[in-house]
Amino acid sequence: MRVLNAPFSWRDDPAVPAFPDTGPVTVMDATCGLCARGAKWIARNDHAAEFRIIPLQSELGHAVMRHFGMDPSDPLSWLYLEDGLGYSSLDATIKVGARLGGVWRGLAALRVVPQGLRDWAYGVVARNRYKVMGRADLCGLPDADIQKRLLQ
Repeated sequence: MRVLNAPFSWRDDPAVPAFPDTGPVTVMDATCGLCARGAKWIARNDHAAEFRIIPLQSELGHAVMRHFGMDPSDPLSWLYLEDGLGYSSLDATIKVGARLGGVWRGLAALRVVPQGLRDWAYGVVARNRYKVMGRADLCGLPDADIQKRLLQ
């Protein structure tokens, strides 16, 4: 599992606005149907209400992604921050599952798949997500549980 950058490194980056980062934070595409479903999944299973969501298209989302050397316009851009560390690709999904607990810990089984194959599979899904899952407006979803998690 790859970790991106040093713990809480964004706090020292003047290009990244301060944001509440004491709990898990995801940076996800706010126009993607798959990401909107992912946000609903997180909200439904995050019983401790810890997770925060940064829309990729926001100023904060762009700044955080650039801090981690990721292109906010790249369809592969999905980032998960936990305990000051950044994770992307399926590694991020595995970490989210572990944090949510219960049956979602089973996502850890993906670790047996070689890293290169995991990244390739994630890339195929990410590049085709609009075709397969359509578009959505994460920030406009009427779900109050999602709205209270958004950081913009």
